[in-house]
Amino acid sequence: MNGLEHGGLSLEASAAKAGISENTARKYRRSCKRPSHANCEHTWRTRQDPFDEVFGEIDQLLEVEPSLAANTLFVHLQENYPGRFPEGQLRSFQRRIKVWRATQGPPREVFFEQEHLPGDLGASDFSHAGHLRVAIAGQFFDHLLYHFVLTYSNWEFVWVCFSESLESISEGLQAALWTLGGVPKRHRTDSLSAAVLNVGSKKEDREEFTVRYRALNAHYGMQAEHIQPASPNENGDVEQSHNRFLTRIDQALMLRGSRSFASRAEYQEFLRHHCDKANRNRSARFNEEHATLRALPPQSYDAAKRIKVRVSAGSTIRVVDNVYSVPSRLIGEQVAAIVHSESIDVVYAQRVLLRMARLRGKGGHCIDYRHIIDWLVKKPGAFDQYIYQTALFPTSRFRIAYDVLVQARMDRGKKEYLLILQLAAQHGQDGVEDALRSLLESGRPVTKDAVLTMISQEHQLVDLRDVHIPQVDLTAYDLLIATHGIQVRGEAIYV
Repeated sequence: MNGLEHGGLSLEASAAKAGISENTARKYRRSCKRPSHANCEHTWRTRQDPFDEVFGEIDQLLEVEPSLAANTLFVHLQENYPGRFPEGQLRSFQRRIKVWRATQGPPREVFFEQEHLPGDLGASDFSHAGHLRVAIAGQFFDHLLYHFVLTYSNWEFVWVCFSESLESISEGLQAALWTLGGVPKRHRTDSLSAAVLNVGSKKEDREEFTVRYRALNAHYGMQAEHIQPASPNENGDVEQSHNRFLTRIDQALMLRGSRSFASRAEYQEFLRHHCDKANRNRSARFNEEHATLRALPPQSYDAAKRIKVRVSAGSTIRVVDNVYSVPSRLIGEQVAAIVHSESIDVVYAQRVLLRMARLRGKGGHCIDYRHIIDWLVKKPGAFDQYIYQTALFPTSRFRIAYDVLVQARMDRGKKEYLLILQLAAQHGQDGVEDALRSLLESGRPVTKDAVLTMISQEHQLVDLRDVHIPQVDLTAYDLLIATHGIQVRGEAIYV
Protein backbone atom coordinates (compact mmCIF):
# COMPACT_ATOMS: atom_id res chain seq x y z
CA MET A 1 0.00 0.00 0.00
CA ASN A 2 3.13 2.11 -0.42
CA GLY A 3 3.26 3.13 3.26
CA LEU A 4 -0.37 4.22 3.30
CA GLU A 5 -2.90 2.42 5.47
CA HIS A 6 -6.65 2.13 5.15
CA GLY A 7 -8.02 5.65 5.33
CA GLY A 8 -5.06 7.19 3.52
CA LEU A 9 -2.75 7.65 6.57
CA SER A 10 0.73 6.25 6.95
CA LEU A 11 1.73 4.00 9.89
CA GLU A 12 3.60 6.90 11.47
CA ALA A 13 0.63 9.26 11.17
CA SER A 14 -1.85 6.64 12.45
CA ALA A 15 0.35 5.91 15.50
CA ALA A 16 0.71 9.62 16.27
CA LYS A 17 -3.04 10.14 15.97
CA ALA A 18 -3.75 7.21 18.30
CA GLY A 19 -1.10 8.38 20.78
CA ILE A 20 0.98 5.18 20.63
CA SER A 21 4.46 4.34 19.38
CA GLU A 22 5.15 3.09 15.86
CA ASN A 23 6.32 -0.29 17.20
CA THR A 24 3.07 -0.75 19.10
CA ALA A 25 1.06 0.23 16.00
CA ARG A 26 3.05 -2.21 13.91
CA LYS A 27 2.36 -4.99 16.45
CA TYR A 28 -1.40 -4.40 16.27
CA ARG A 29 -1.25 -4.35 12.43
CA ARG A 30 0.52 -7.69 12.28
CA SER A 31 -1.89 -9.34 14.75
CA CYS A 32 -4.97 -8.06 12.88
CA LYS A 33 -6.67 -7.49 16.30
CA ARG A 34 -8.03 -4.40 17.96
CA PRO A 35 -6.10 -3.29 21.09
CA SER A 36 -9.13 -4.17 23.24
CA HIS A 37 -9.01 -7.73 21.91
CA ALA A 38 -5.24 -8.15 21.98
CA ASN A 39 -4.88 -8.09 25.79
CA CYS A 40 -5.91 -11.17 27.74
CA GLU A 41 -6.71 -11.56 31.45
CA HIS A 42 -3.57 -11.95 33.56
CA THR A 43 -4.15 -15.27 35.41
CA TRP A 44 -0.62 -16.48 36.09
CA ARG A 45 1.84 -15.55 38.82
CA THR A 46 5.12 -13.86 37.96
CA ARG A 47 6.83 -15.28 41.07
CA GLN A 48 6.22 -18.13 43.50
CA ASP A 49 3.85 -17.46 46.41
CA PRO A 50 5.97 -17.74 49.62
CA PHE A 51 2.87 -18.75 51.63
CA ASP A 52 1.72 -21.71 49.51
CA GLU A 53 3.26 -24.36 51.75
CA VAL A 54 1.89 -22.91 55.03
CA PHE A 55 -1.47 -21.49 53.97
CA GLY A 56 -3.24 -24.77 54.74
CA GLU A 57 -2.45 -24.11 58.41
CA ILE A 58 -3.76 -20.53 58.07
CA ASP A 59 -6.87 -21.82 56.32
CA GLN A 60 -7.65 -24.10 59.29
CA LEU A 61 -7.29 -21.21 61.74
CA LEU A 62 -9.59 -19.02 59.67
CA GLU A 63 -12.18 -21.77 59.42
CA VAL A 64 -12.37 -21.87 63.22
CA GLU A 65 -12.16 -18.09 63.77
CA PRO A 66 -12.78 -16.06 60.57
CA SER A 67 -12.31 -12.72 62.36
CA LEU A 68 -8.59 -13.31 62.97
CA ALA A 69 -6.65 -10.30 61.64
CA ALA A 70 -4.00 -10.71 58.94
CA ASN A 71 -1.40 -9.05 61.20
CA THR A 72 -2.13 -11.56 63.98
CA LEU A 73 -1.80 -14.51 61.60
CA PHE A 74 1.45 -13.13 60.15
CA VAL A 75 2.98 -12.88 63.62
CA HIS A 76 1.82 -16.47 64.21
CA LEU A 77 3.76 -17.59 61.11
CA GLN A 78 6.86 -15.67 62.17
CA GLU A 79 6.80 -17.35 65.58
CA ASN A 80 6.27 -20.86 64.15
CA TYR A 81 8.76 -20.43 61.28
CA PRO A 82 11.59 -18.24 62.60
CA GLY A 83 13.45 -16.29 59.93
CA ARG A 84 11.27 -17.52 57.07
CA PHE A 85 8.85 -14.60 56.72
CA PRO A 86 10.46 -11.13 56.92
CA GLU A 87 8.38 -8.00 57.62
CA GLY A 88 8.56 -7.04 53.94
CA GLN A 89 6.15 -9.88 53.11
CA LEU A 90 3.36 -8.60 55.38
CA ARG A 91 1.61 -6.70 52.57
CA SER A 92 1.60 -9.78 50.33
CA PHE A 93 0.16 -11.86 53.17
CA GLN A 94 -2.57 -9.26 53.80
CA ARG A 95 -3.57 -9.45 50.11
CA ARG A 96 -3.71 -13.26 50.37
CA ILE A 97 -6.01 -13.03 53.42
CA LYS A 98 -8.18 -10.45 51.64
CA VAL A 99 -8.65 -12.86 48.72
CA TRP A 100 -9.53 -15.69 51.15
CA ARG A 101 -12.20 -13.58 52.85
CA ALA A 102 -13.72 -12.60 49.48
CA THR A 103 -13.74 -16.15 48.09
CA GLN A 104 -14.02 -18.50 51.09
CA GLY A 105 -14.85 -16.33 54.08
CA PRO A 106 -18.24 -16.06 55.83
CA PRO A 107 -21.00 -13.92 54.31
CA ARG A 108 -20.82 -10.27 55.28
CA GLU A 109 -23.70 -8.15 56.56
CA VAL A 110 -25.66 -6.48 53.78
CA PHE A 111 -26.72 -2.87 54.24
CA PHE A 112 -29.83 -1.91 52.33
CA GLU A 113 -30.00 1.67 51.14
CA GLN A 114 -33.20 3.27 52.37
CA GLU A 115 -35.52 5.67 50.62
CA HIS A 116 -36.21 8.73 52.78
CA LEU A 117 -39.38 10.72 52.26
CA PRO A 118 -39.76 14.37 53.28
CA GLY A 119 -41.45 14.88 56.63
CA ASP A 120 -41.51 11.16 57.35
CA LEU A 121 -38.82 10.37 59.93
CA GLY A 122 -36.86 12.10 62.69
CA ALA A 123 -34.13 10.18 64.54
CA SER A 124 -32.74 10.77 68.04
CA ASP A 125 -29.65 9.58 69.86
CA PHE A 126 -27.21 10.55 72.62
CA SER A 127 -23.47 10.98 72.24
CA HIS A 128 -20.78 11.23 74.92
CA ALA A 129 -18.84 14.49 74.44
CA GLY A 130 -16.16 14.18 77.11
CA HIS A 131 -13.46 13.73 74.46
CA LEU A 132 -14.10 17.33 73.31
CA ARG A 133 -12.41 18.41 76.59
CA VAL A 134 -14.75 21.39 77.01
CA ALA A 135 -14.38 23.44 80.21
CA ILE A 136 -16.98 25.71 81.82
CA ALA A 137 -15.54 28.47 84.04
CA GLY A 138 -12.26 26.59 84.15
CA GLN A 139 -13.77 23.24 85.19
CA PHE A 140 -13.93 20.15 82.96
CA PHE A 141 -17.47 19.80 81.60
CA ASP A 142 -18.40 16.12 81.39
CA HIS A 143 -21.63 15.94 79.41
CA LEU A 144 -23.68 14.27 76.70
CA LEU A 145 -25.15 15.69 73.54
CA TYR A 146 -28.70 14.87 72.49
CA HIS A 147 -28.86 14.82 68.69
CA PHE A 148 -31.99 15.03 66.52
CA VAL A 149 -31.87 14.61 62.71
CA LEU A 150 -34.50 14.73 59.97
CA THR A 151 -33.44 11.84 57.75
CA TYR A 152 -34.59 13.38 54.46
CA SER A 153 -32.93 16.80 54.64
CA ASN A 154 -30.38 15.94 57.41
CA TRP A 155 -31.49 19.05 59.33
CA GLU A 156 -30.00 18.61 62.81
CA PHE A 157 -30.37 19.92 66.34
CA VAL A 158 -28.06 19.42 69.34
CA TRP A 159 -28.84 19.85 73.05
CA VAL A 160 -26.58 19.58 76.11
CA CYS A 161 -27.63 17.02 78.73
CA PHE A 162 -26.11 14.74 81.37
CA SER A 163 -27.90 11.41 81.16
CA GLU A 164 -29.90 9.23 78.78
CA SER A 165 -33.01 9.56 80.92
CA LEU A 166 -36.54 9.93 79.62
CA GLU A 167 -36.58 13.46 81.03
CA SER A 168 -33.46 14.32 78.99
CA ILE A 169 -34.84 12.89 75.74
CA SER A 170 -38.13 14.70 76.37
CA GLU A 171 -36.37 18.01 76.94
CA GLY A 172 -34.06 17.61 73.93
CA LEU A 173 -36.75 16.30 71.56
CA GLN A 174 -39.21 19.04 72.42
CA ALA A 175 -36.53 21.73 72.08
CA ALA A 176 -35.73 20.30 68.61
CA LEU A 177 -39.38 20.20 67.50
CA TRP A 178 -40.19 23.72 68.65
CA THR A 179 -37.01 25.02 67.01
CA LEU A 180 -37.95 23.12 63.85
CA GLY A 181 -41.49 24.49 63.91
CA GLY A 182 -43.10 21.21 62.89
CA VAL A 183 -43.40 17.48 63.58
CA PRO A 184 -42.39 14.47 61.42
CA LYS A 185 -44.67 11.44 61.14
CA ARG A 186 -42.27 9.02 62.88
CA HIS A 187 -39.67 9.29 65.62
CA ARG A 188 -36.91 6.69 66.00
CA THR A 189 -34.39 6.11 68.79
CA ASP A 190 -32.02 3.30 69.66
CA SER A 191 -33.02 0.93 72.48
CA LEU A 192 -32.63 3.50 75.24
CA SER A 193 -33.56 1.97 78.57
CA ALA A 194 -35.18 5.26 79.54
CA ALA A 195 -37.32 5.58 76.44
CA VAL A 196 -38.13 2.00 75.52
CA LEU A 197 -37.27 -0.50 78.25
CA ASN A 198 -36.20 0.00 81.83
CA VAL A 199 -34.06 -3.15 81.89
CA GLY A 200 -33.51 -4.66 85.33
CA SER A 201 -36.40 -2.87 87.06
CA LYS A 202 -39.65 -4.25 88.30
CA LYS A 203 -42.22 -5.15 85.69
CA GLU A 204 -44.60 -2.41 86.75
CA ASP A 205 -41.85 0.24 86.47
CA ARG A 206 -40.83 -1.05 83.04
CA GLU A 207 -44.38 -0.79 81.73
CA GLU A 208 -44.84 2.67 83.23
CA PHE A 209 -41.65 3.90 81.56
CA THR A 210 -42.80 2.65 78.18
CA VAL A 211 -46.18 4.33 78.62
CA ARG A 212 -44.49 7.65 79.41
CA TYR A 213 -42.35 7.48 76.28
CA ARG A 214 -45.34 6.60 74.11
CA ALA A 215 -47.32 9.44 75.69
CA LEU A 216 -44.56 11.90 74.76
CA ASN A 217 -44.68 10.84 71.11
CA ALA A 218 -48.49 10.69 71.08
CA HIS A 219 -48.67 14.29 72.33
CA TYR A 220 -46.96 15.36 69.10
CA GLY A 221 -48.77 12.83 66.92
CA MET A 222 -45.57 10.89 66.10
CA GLN A 223 -45.30 7.14 65.72
CA ALA A 224 -42.67 5.88 68.18
CA GLU A 225 -40.01 3.46 66.87
CA HIS A 226 -36.78 1.97 68.17
CA ILE A 227 -34.01 -0.06 66.59
CA GLN A 228 -32.91 -3.52 67.70
CA PRO A 229 -30.32 -3.70 70.50
CA ALA A 230 -26.69 -3.47 69.32
CA SER A 231 -27.80 -2.48 65.80
CA PRO A 232 -26.68 1.15 65.37
CA ASN A 233 -26.77 0.76 61.58
CA GLU A 234 -30.58 0.79 61.82
CA ASN A 235 -30.30 4.38 63.04
CA GLY A 236 -27.52 5.17 60.58
CA ASP A 237 -28.51 8.74 59.67
CA VAL A 238 -28.24 10.09 63.19
CA GLU A 239 -25.18 7.91 63.95
CA GLN A 240 -23.31 9.35 60.97
CA SER A 241 -24.50 12.85 61.82
CA HIS A 242 -23.08 12.30 65.32
CA ASN A 243 -19.66 11.51 63.98
CA ARG A 244 -19.60 14.35 61.49
CA PHE A 245 -20.95 16.90 63.97
CA LEU A 246 -18.48 15.94 66.72
CA THR A 247 -15.64 16.15 64.21
CA ARG A 248 -16.78 19.62 63.11
CA ILE A 249 -17.08 20.82 66.70
CA ASP A 250 -13.64 19.46 67.57
CA GLN A 251 -12.16 21.28 64.58
CA ALA A 252 -14.07 24.48 65.45
CA LEU A 253 -12.70 24.34 69.00
CA MET A 254 -9.19 24.04 67.58
CA LEU A 255 -9.74 27.12 65.40
CA ARG A 256 -11.26 28.96 68.36
CA GLY A 257 -8.00 28.46 70.22
CA SER A 258 -9.72 27.59 73.50
CA ARG A 259 -12.05 24.89 74.77
CA SER A 260 -13.11 26.93 77.79
CA PHE A 261 -16.41 28.83 78.01
CA ALA A 262 -17.58 31.30 80.61
CA SER A 263 -20.94 29.58 81.07
CA ARG A 264 -23.01 26.66 79.89
CA ALA A 265 -25.25 29.10 78.00
CA GLU A 266 -22.24 30.35 76.01
CA TYR A 267 -21.28 26.77 75.12
CA GLN A 268 -24.87 25.93 74.06
CA GLU A 269 -24.88 29.04 71.86
CA PHE A 270 -21.58 27.89 70.30
CA LEU A 271 -23.19 24.53 69.42
CA ARG A 272 -26.31 26.22 68.09
CA HIS A 273 -24.24 28.48 65.83
CA HIS A 274 -22.49 25.51 64.23
CA CYS A 275 -25.77 23.62 63.85
CA ASP A 276 -27.29 26.61 62.05
CA LYS A 277 -24.19 26.94 59.90
CA ALA A 278 -24.48 23.30 58.75
CA ASN A 279 -28.26 23.53 58.29
CA ARG A 280 -27.90 26.50 55.91
CA ASN A 281 -26.22 24.18 53.42
CA ARG A 282 -29.30 21.93 53.49
CA SER A 283 -31.85 24.67 52.85
CA ALA A 284 -33.19 23.31 49.54
CA ARG A 285 -34.16 19.88 50.86
CA PHE A 286 -35.16 21.35 54.23
CA ASN A 287 -37.62 23.78 52.63
CA GLU A 288 -39.13 20.85 50.75
CA GLU A 289 -39.36 18.80 53.93
CA HIS A 290 -40.58 21.61 56.17
CA ALA A 291 -43.63 22.06 53.95
CA THR A 292 -44.69 18.46 54.72
CA LEU A 293 -44.25 18.56 58.52
CA ARG A 294 -47.27 18.38 60.79
CA ALA A 295 -48.25 21.33 62.98
CA LEU A 296 -47.05 21.57 66.58
CA PRO A 297 -49.59 21.07 69.39
CA PRO A 298 -50.82 24.12 71.33
CA GLN A 299 -48.33 23.52 74.18
CA SER A 300 -45.36 21.37 75.15
CA TYR A 301 -45.59 18.10 77.05
CA ASP A 302 -44.67 17.76 80.73
CA ALA A 303 -42.67 14.53 80.91
CA ALA A 304 -41.48 14.94 84.49
CA LYS A 305 -41.76 11.77 86.53
CA ARG A 306 -43.75 11.96 89.78
CA ILE A 307 -42.77 9.61 92.61
CA LYS A 308 -44.35 9.35 96.05
CA VAL A 309 -41.77 8.64 98.76
CA ARG A 310 -41.75 8.65 102.55
CA VAL A 311 -39.12 10.63 104.42
CA SER A 312 -36.92 8.29 106.49
CA ALA A 313 -35.88 8.71 110.10
CA GLY A 314 -32.55 9.97 108.78
CA SER A 315 -34.35 12.88 107.08
CA THR A 316 -33.64 11.47 103.61
CA ILE A 317 -35.60 10.27 100.59
CA ARG A 318 -34.53 7.83 97.86
CA VAL A 319 -35.32 8.99 94.32
CA VAL A 320 -34.22 7.13 91.16
CA ASP A 321 -31.64 5.09 93.14
CA ASN A 322 -30.02 8.13 94.79
CA VAL A 323 -30.39 9.56 98.31
CA TYR A 324 -31.29 13.19 99.05
CA SER A 325 -31.73 14.96 102.38
CA VAL A 326 -34.82 17.06 103.16
CA PRO A 327 -35.76 19.26 106.15
CA SER A 328 -36.12 17.13 109.28
CA ARG A 329 -39.66 18.41 110.00
CA LEU A 330 -40.79 16.17 107.10
CA ILE A 331 -39.61 12.94 108.78
CA GLY A 332 -42.33 10.32 108.53
CA GLU A 333 -44.35 12.29 105.96
CA GLN A 334 -45.07 11.19 102.41
CA VAL A 335 -43.89 13.70 99.82
CA ALA A 336 -43.99 13.84 96.03
CA ALA A 337 -40.70 13.99 94.16
CA ILE A 338 -41.06 15.51 90.69
CA VAL A 339 -38.06 14.38 88.62
CA HIS A 340 -36.87 16.67 85.84
CA SER A 341 -33.84 16.13 83.62
CA GLU A 342 -31.49 18.09 85.90
CA SER A 343 -33.48 18.84 89.06
CA ILE A 344 -35.90 17.30 91.56
CA ASP A 345 -38.76 19.19 93.23
CA VAL A 346 -40.00 18.05 96.63
CA VAL A 347 -43.74 18.77 96.96
CA TYR A 348 -45.86 18.53 100.10
CA ALA A 349 -49.47 19.72 100.49
CA GLN A 350 -49.41 21.08 96.90
CA ARG A 351 -46.40 23.28 97.73
CA VAL A 352 -42.88 23.00 96.30
CA LEU A 353 -40.77 23.02 99.47
CA LEU A 354 -37.38 22.25 97.95
CA ARG A 355 -35.62 22.08 94.57
CA MET A 356 -32.43 20.02 94.36
CA ALA A 357 -29.94 19.32 91.59
CA ARG A 358 -30.49 15.80 90.25
CA LEU A 359 -27.53 13.47 90.74
CA ARG A 360 -26.08 11.58 87.79
CA GLY A 361 -25.88 7.81 87.82
CA LYS A 362 -26.97 5.62 90.70
CA GLY A 363 -25.86 4.98 94.27
CA GLY A 364 -25.01 8.63 95.00
CA HIS A 365 -26.14 10.95 97.76
CA CYS A 366 -26.80 14.67 98.21
CA ILE A 367 -26.90 15.62 101.89
CA ASP A 368 -27.39 19.25 102.93
CA TYR A 369 -25.95 19.72 106.42
CA ARG A 370 -28.55 22.46 107.07
CA HIS A 371 -31.28 19.81 107.16
CA ILE A 372 -29.73 17.78 109.99
CA ILE A 373 -27.18 19.89 111.86
CA ASP A 374 -29.49 20.90 114.73
CA TRP A 375 -30.10 17.27 115.67
CA LEU A 376 -26.49 16.32 115.09
CA VAL A 377 -25.42 18.97 117.63
CA LYS A 378 -27.74 17.27 120.12
CA LYS A 379 -26.32 13.83 119.23
CA PRO A 380 -22.63 14.50 118.50
CA GLY A 381 -21.73 10.84 119.05
CA ALA A 382 -23.47 9.98 115.78
CA PHE A 383 -20.97 12.06 113.81
CA ASP A 384 -18.08 9.53 113.78
CA GLN A 385 -19.98 6.69 112.10
CA TYR A 386 -22.38 8.76 110.03
CA ILE A 387 -22.40 7.19 106.55
CA TYR A 388 -22.67 10.59 104.87
CA GLN A 389 -20.02 12.28 107.03
CA THR A 390 -18.17 13.75 104.04
CA ALA A 391 -21.24 15.88 103.25
CA LEU A 392 -20.67 17.69 106.57
CA PHE A 393 -17.54 19.37 105.20
CA PRO A 394 -19.02 21.89 102.72
CA THR A 395 -15.58 23.25 101.70
CA SER A 396 -11.94 22.34 102.22
CA ARG A 397 -11.56 25.13 104.81
CA PHE A 398 -14.24 23.52 106.99
CA ARG A 399 -12.33 20.22 106.74
CA ILE A 400 -9.07 21.94 107.76
CA ALA A 401 -10.82 23.55 110.73
CA TYR A 402 -12.20 20.16 111.77
CA ASP A 403 -8.74 18.54 111.64
CA VAL A 404 -7.24 21.38 113.69
CA LEU A 405 -9.99 21.10 116.32
CA VAL A 406 -9.76 17.30 116.60
CA GLN A 407 -5.97 17.41 116.85
CA ALA A 408 -6.18 19.96 119.65
CA ARG A 409 -9.16 18.72 121.65
CA MET A 410 -10.25 15.27 120.33
CA ASP A 411 -13.92 14.62 121.20
CA ARG A 412 -14.52 18.16 122.39
CA GLY A 413 -13.07 19.36 119.10
CA LYS A 414 -15.70 17.37 117.15
CA LYS A 415 -18.47 18.94 119.19
CA GLU A 416 -16.94 22.39 118.62
CA TYR A 417 -16.85 21.77 114.88
CA LEU A 418 -20.54 20.82 114.82
CA LEU A 419 -21.36 24.05 116.66
CA ILE A 420 -19.41 26.02 114.03
CA LEU A 421 -21.27 24.16 111.27
CA GLN A 422 -24.51 25.12 113.00
CA LEU A 423 -23.43 28.76 112.82
CA ALA A 424 -22.95 28.32 109.07
CA ALA A 425 -26.54 27.06 108.79
CA GLN A 426 -27.85 29.95 110.90
CA HIS A 427 -25.75 32.90 109.70
CA GLY A 428 -24.57 31.90 106.25
CA GLN A 429 -21.77 29.65 105.08
CA ASP A 430 -19.72 32.39 103.39
CA GLY A 431 -19.40 34.50 106.55
CA VAL A 432 -18.35 31.53 108.66
CA GLU A 433 -15.84 30.41 106.05
CA ASP A 434 -14.29 33.90 105.99
CA ALA A 435 -14.02 33.80 109.78
CA LEU A 436 -12.35 30.38 109.66
CA ARG A 437 -9.91 31.63 107.03
CA SER A 438 -8.95 34.60 109.18
CA LEU A 439 -8.50 32.48 112.32
CA LEU A 440 -6.48 29.79 110.56
CA GLU A 441 -4.19 32.24 108.76
CA SER A 442 -3.52 34.25 111.92
CA GLY A 443 -2.89 31.16 114.05
CA ARG A 444 -5.59 32.08 116.58
CA PRO A 445 -7.66 29.35 118.26
CA VAL A 446 -10.61 28.12 116.20
CA THR A 447 -13.71 28.11 118.42
CA LYS A 448 -17.41 28.68 118.04
CA ASP A 449 -17.21 31.85 120.14
CA ALA A 450 -14.36 33.27 118.05
CA VAL A 451 -16.26 32.64 114.83
CA LEU A 452 -19.47 34.09 116.27
CA THR A 453 -17.64 37.21 117.44
CA MET A 454 -16.14 37.81 114.02
CA ILE A 455 -19.39 37.40 112.09
CA SER A 456 -21.28 39.51 114.62
CA GLN A 457 -18.98 42.52 114.34
CA GLU A 458 -20.42 45.60 112.70
CA HIS A 459 -17.71 45.77 110.03
CA GLN A 460 -17.69 43.01 107.45
CA LEU A 461 -14.70 40.80 106.90
CA VAL A 462 -12.74 42.03 103.92
CA ASP A 463 -12.12 39.39 101.29
CA LEU A 464 -8.51 39.41 100.14
CA ARG A 465 -9.80 39.16 96.57
CA ASP A 466 -11.90 42.35 96.81
CA VAL A 467 -10.92 44.98 94.25
CA HIS A 468 -11.74 48.63 94.95
CA ILE A 469 -11.87 50.96 91.93
CA PRO A 470 -11.83 54.72 92.76
CA GLN A 471 -14.41 57.04 91.22
CA VAL A 472 -13.20 58.57 87.94
CA ASP A 473 -13.16 62.37 87.73
CA LEU A 474 -14.67 63.31 84.34
CA THR A 475 -14.00 67.07 84.67
CA ALA A 476 -10.78 66.92 82.65
CA TYR A 477 -12.54 64.92 79.93
CA ASP A 478 -15.36 67.49 79.68
CA LEU A 479 -12.80 70.27 79.40
CA LEU A 480 -11.01 68.42 76.60
CA ILE A 481 -14.22 68.14 74.57
CA ALA A 482 -15.09 71.78 75.15
CA THR A 483 -11.72 73.13 74.00
CA HIS A 484 -10.54 70.73 71.31
CA GLY A 485 -13.59 68.91 70.03
CA ILE A 486 -13.84 65.18 69.28
CA GLN A 487 -13.83 63.02 66.16
CA VAL A 488 -16.98 61.01 65.43
CA ARG A 489 -16.73 58.73 62.34
CA GLY A 490 -14.17 61.00 60.73
CA GLU A 491 -16.17 64.25 61.27
CA ALA A 492 -14.99 66.88 63.75
CA ILE A 493 -17.61 68.03 66.25
CA TYR A 494 -16.90 71.17 68.30
CA VAL A 495 -18.77 72.50 71.28
